[in-house]
Formats: sequence, C-alpha cells, structure tokens
Amino acid sequence: MAEHDLQLVARRIRSFPDFPIPGVLFRDISPLLKDPDAFRACIRLLASHLKTTHGGKIDYIAGLDSRGFLFGPSLAQELGLGFVLIRKRGKLPGPTVSASYALEYGKAELEIQQDALEPGQKVVVVDDLLATGGTMCAACELLGQLRAQVLECVCLVELTSLKGREKLGAVPFFSLLQYE
Repeated sequence: MAEHDLQLVARRIRSFPDFPIPGVLFRDISPLLKDPDAFRACIRLLASHLKTTHGGKIDYIAGLDSRGFLFGPSLAQELGLGFVLIRKRGKLPGPTVSASYALEYGKAELEIQQDALEPGQKVVVVDDLLATGGTMCAACELLGQLRAQVLECVCLVELTSLKGREKLGAVPFFSLLQYE
C-alpha cells in the first residue's frame, strides 16, 4: 500500500522549466491538492512515517506559512494532534517571537505566538518543499526560542541539489519525494 500511495503522490507533482526564472525547474503541487486520493495518500504516508519514528511522543505539528498550512492541519488531524502556525512577520496577533532568515535578495522573518507552546513540548515542523533550508532552519530556531523540542522536519518534496537538509544540522529530516 505504501508504494502504491507514493507512486500516486509522485504522479501528481508537475514540473515547469524556467519558472519563476530561467534555469529553475519548478515543482508544482497543485495537481496533488486537486486529487483527494493523492492528497489523502500524502497525509497517510507522512503520518505513517511519524507514527513509526516517534510513536505517541509528538505534542504538536507546526506548519510554515503558507504551504505548510495546506498539509499541517490534515497531518495533525490524522495523528490526533493540534496544529501551530508559524507565520510571516506581522500576520499574528498578540505577543510573538521572531527569527530572521536570508533570502536571495534580502531577509525575511517568521513569527510564532509566545504562548503557542510550552517549554519541552515536542513538535514536528511541516512544509511542502525543502530547497535551501533557510525557512525551515528559521522555524527550528523560532521553536527553540520557546524551548520546544523539534523532533523532526518533514516535507512532501526535497530538492536535494540545494542541500537544504544540511542547514538543519542535527534536526532529523524526512521527505516523501526527492528531486535534484
């Protein structure tokens, strides 16, 4: 069943050469989101990995703004967990903590509400894709500021040639699909 599910998911990822700029091969998840069977398979595969790896030791799933919000809540529900938002700066009400990260042309910041997690709570971070790892690394730093324990980071797609997982250091990382 797992192999069948993985093939179903893989068939729903499209590639667009030279988007958004020449030389980039864009991996599009839109067909996956359109196909309820493929989306369910994706969530099932991620949940199965997390159950096998962490058992019942996860307290929350944290999703990255914005495509992590597409997968995170469904994954959290599948695991019977709550979901925590990690947003771009200025999008959350109340007291927040922030972490900045480098972009190609400047910097960006992520935020989380100060009371989103208690110290020691165990969190898995989810996003759709890992490229250079800057956003995921900033999310881990942010969770560290709240003294939460990041058990693992998971994504649907990993662009291996960009070596984003190296930025995560000792934090375990898992992806369903890997592309150069």
